[in-house]
Amino acid sequence: MTLLVGHRRRAAAEFIAVFSERPECVWSAPGRVNLIGEHTDYNGGLCLPVAVDFRADCAVRTTGDGRLRIASAQRPGDVVDVPLASLKPGAVTGWAAYVAGAVWQSDGQPAGLEVLVDSDIPEGAGLSSSAAVEVATLAAVSDLRGIDLARAAQAAENDFVHVPCGLMDQMASVLSQAGRALLIDARDELTTPIRFNLGHSSLLVIDTRAPHQLRDGGYAQRRQECEQAARQLGLDWLSDATTIDNLPGPLRERTRHVVTENARVRAAVTALEDGDAASLGALLTASHHSLRDDFHVSVPQLDVAVAAALDAGALGARMTGGGFGGSVIALANDPAHVAGRVEAAFARHEWPEPAWFEVEPADGVQRIDAEDRRTAGEPHGR
Repeated sequence: MTLLVGHRRRAAAEFIAVFSERPECVWSAPGRVNLIGEHTDYNGGLCLPVAVDFRADCAVRTTGDGRLRIASAQRPGDVVDVPLASLKPGAVTGWAAYVAGAVWQSDGQPAGLEVLVDSDIPEGAGLSSSAAVEVATLAAVSDLRGIDLARAAQAAENDFVHVPCGLMDQMASVLSQAGRALLIDARDELTTPIRFNLGHSSLLVIDTRAPHQLRDGGYAQRRQECEQAARQLGLDWLSDATTIDNLPGPLRERTRHVVTENARVRAAVTALEDGDAASLGALLTASHHSLRDDFHVSVPQLDVAVAAALDAGALGARMTGGGFGGSVIALANDPAHVAGRVEAAFARHEWPEPAWFEVEPADGVQRIDAEDRRTAGEPHGR
């Protein structure tokens, strides 16, 4: 199985190669793994993401020609060029829409802009590569102008790319701290850093290579079902539900997941603080069963990866992210052994070889200097 390793920072050099000028600044934002608390953020609930040291770097330079030019180190020769005056939802599609949407949401558009993005976050793995690109772009364009990066990045994805995501991914990319998980209370947008204490265990991420496409409609449907359930219960937030008896089958299942997942997040915080890996592992597995059976967002590759990880001795495992593909996390004392067993299971199904890495909690969005080195100091806040 492929072991994923982040690449060397190179956004400034790539920018010069494409645009023949030095960028004015470079900002870097991390992807994230959600430890637990899935589909709870847009229901006013709790979630517990961890920023990972796979990052999206964004280099920018202002121009005076009224145009937005977007390039990617991962797509050599593919430069998207649009007039800033015509920038609106639908004007840019595909990978560049996340950059264009962030520029569209920025506080005061420049007279012209050149942007290059360099990301080593695996696309389609459910690790919030889109949120990292949005946050890094907004930070670079605003460059310390003090805008609410997380909310602006969420708006870019909701309104420009038309993915109705909650705020968790963007908050994790902005506010995370190295060595800490980030407890988010989505109702009040309050955050608390939680020491990432797994005892002698490691958190393994397995990219199943099953495409993770939130724009295909399943994610939006789940959110609509949650909103419908809240209305039928007379609640502002579905996470406040205390009874599900009067809801029809699918809405009852969605609500049961949200309520029980909130309880699992609270228990997971206690387990992390106590270094109780066994209890945390059991919570991860229970979360996967709920996402599979009540929220119906799993796919065969995710279920097989979870089962293989548990058979290999993992303390717990679950899908992570919005679902319909993407990645699995597993709490393991021997990550390489668990990864190997998952690889063997995938081979039996004749599926593409998965990839894996261990999580080291990373800092949120930061500025990088002209030599593509991360600048010392505090991460940029909201």
